[in-house]
Amino acid sequence: MTHSRAHRSPVSSRAARLKGSGLTEVFMLARTRDAVDLAVGTPGHPETSADMIEEAARAMRAGHNQYEHPNGDAALRQRIAESLGTPTDPDTEVTVTAGATEALFVALLATVDPGDEVILFDPGFDHFTAAVELTGAVPRYVRLHAPEWRFDPAELAAAFSPRTRAVVLNTPGNPTGRVLTRQELGEIAALCERWDVTVISDEVYRAFTFDGRPHVSVADVPGLAERSIVVGSLSKSHAVSGWRLGFLRSDPVRTGALRQVHELTTLGAAVPLQVAAGRTAHGVDLTVAAAEMAQRRDLAQDVFSRMGMKFAPAEGGCFLFADIGPLTGGRQGSLGFVRELLDRTGVLVVPGTPFFADPAAGEGYVRIAFNRQTAVLREAERRLLNT
Repeated sequence: MTHSRAHRSPVSSRAARLKGSGLTEVFMLARTRDAVDLAVGTPGHPETSADMIEEAARAMRAGHNQYEHPNGDAALRQRIAESLGTPTDPDTEVTVTAGATEALFVALLATVDPGDEVILFDPGFDHFTAAVELTGAVPRYVRLHAPEWRFDPAELAAAFSPRTRAVVLNTPGNPTGRVLTRQELGEIAALCERWDVTVISDEVYRAFTFDGRPHVSVADVPGLAERSIVVGSLSKSHAVSGWRLGFLRSDPVRTGALRQVHELTTLGAAVPLQVAAGRTAHGVDLTVAAAEMAQRRDLAQDVFSRMGMKFAPAEGGCFLFADIGPLTGGRQGSLGFVRELLDRTGVLVVPGTPFFADPAAGEGYVRIAFNRQTAVLREAERRLLNT
């Protein structure tokens, strides 16, 4: 006699809770039209280094096609350590990952247990919520207040509790373009010290800050340095998002746990691409790239402000987060606006709803990627403003 378990789902409860990316529909729209795509963050600027590409081919021909040590290519870890403002030991504090996405998951899996609370800023990158929920932890949101997208220190303090295990930061921020100041990081540090909380800081856009504004890493802030995990990547700074080269920087104790999780989940990133980046990534002039990105930000801000959108100037990163209320009068939702704009002008941007814990809060916003070639931004200007 056999016994059946009726109505048992073949999908785990944690997978069933995942909502998927709210951006998928938008990306499909881009594929069906001759669109000027200002939606996805895939770099159109800077250009991928020809030297890096050639070195990748040479690495493959030279036989770098098998497993590397899971910690990552030694030369690449050395280059990463040298690129950070904080003194970092590449042997005990840097781990190469398969992009920043894997790095984020590894950081959370090595830090939080099911039922722990993780503080997230809202709005924020939608992957953060999904990653927290997939670990079994519980997101606890702290509002960033428009138009400058700053947190209220009292609201942040109220979010901490004995259940808080980690805070996830993103500076420069996606989608807001905010760069956290040393003072703000100091306020976060005091709370993390008080509650014994780890801060996981996504700093993938650290190469791009504007108007003389410095990027301050959590690893540079007393009170956070000894309890921080930095998530980084070459995807945007070196325009190799398809290479999936990210990294984790942390103290030796945390790094030991990070490496164990990384080895079990991924084992390692693509070896010839690691070798190529270790040999040539230092040859990319990030100062020039940042200055050129600032010019693109200025152009994008000029175009979309002339169109009638409102936004605080992007302090860093590669996105504008724009209020479309002046154009819609609140009578049209974000996705409807995006579709109408695409139909009318052939320019594609991203609705603001996926970036908020409550999607309704994002109905008045769109995200605009400006890491594009100047000619692409000029074509968007022509279509949007009939110039």
